[in-house]
Amino acid sequence: MRPPSPYDFMPPVPSFQLVSDDVADGKKMADEFVYDQFGMTGKNLSPHLRWQGYPAATRGFGVTCFDPDAPSTSGFWHWMLYDLPVQTTELATGFGALGGSALPAGARHARNDYGTPAYGGPAPTKGEEPHRYLFAVHALDCTRLDVDEDATPAVVGHTMTSRTLARALVVPVYGR
Repeated sequence: MRPPSPYDFMPPVPSFQLVSDDVADGKKMADEFVYDQFGMTGKNLSPHLRWQGYPAATRGFGVTCFDPDAPSTSGFWHWMLYDLPVQTTELATGFGALGGSALPAGARHARNDYGTPAYGGPAPTKGEEPHRYLFAVHALDCTRLDVDEDATPAVVGHTMTSRTLARALVVPVYGR
């Protein structure tokens, strides 16, 4: 039995449209989006994302990727990007790269569970059932989250949840 999505336990919020040129609900992610270590041969690129239809009161965005199927009691955070300006409604393939040179002014990455402030692609254990990767765009009621630069994904996620007006998801899978 699959663990539920963490969003099943949060206060319900409206949704809006999230699409990708690279990933789709229930479809296997291509190897270019897979991690490039631990015996994996991916390119570790974050997928393209584009969104619209978010609430008019939105002041900024956060983008996350979470694996609720990781064999741990806390899942696995692959990406935690926040303080995106409200004018940002599309991220190109590879946008989440380490170093953040493509980030708009003010946008920040929290460290993922690999320990890097960037996107970190799937790297499930060989032979496990394919994992779900919950790519979420969070429409926020603020321009900046009140968190320290070294905040963990849990702290950023908690703060983001308290400021979320609406959330959009796309959930591809990956296994090997």
